[in-house]
Amino acid sequence: MLGLSAEIDLVGRDVVDASVKVHRAMEPGLLESVYEECMAYELSVNRGVKVERQVELPILYDGVKLRNQLRLDMVVEGCVILELKAVERILPLHQAQLITYLKLTGLRLGFLLNFNVPLMKNGIKRMVR
Repeated sequence: MLGLSAEIDLVGRDVVDASVKVHRAMEPGLLESVYEECMAYELSVNRGVKVERQVELPILYDGVKLRNQLRLDMVVEGCVILELKAVERILPLHQAQLITYLKLTGLRLGFLLNFNVPLMKNGIKRMVR
């Protein structure tokens, strides 16, 4: 599989920088929704990056679009998925969730961002498909 384009890699760097800034400002212990709000502001307003929040992803099974949908926390610049967490630790289930989102959307880069850590660098999980 080929590497990521320079544009996607640049968006990824913006995501990491923004998550560190938000974490420093807000610190651990808040709800995921607060970090989502802050990340959206930091990326869209302060960095001029396109951010979509709570993006609905249809579930297709056996050629049929089912009633329920998956919901992606954030999609940045239409090419990077963010799954935000505020948990004690990232579980394999969380990683599987992001891998599935990448597979279903056809996007290649995603980040699990856990804001409930003392140092944000320990809460960033970059995943490439």
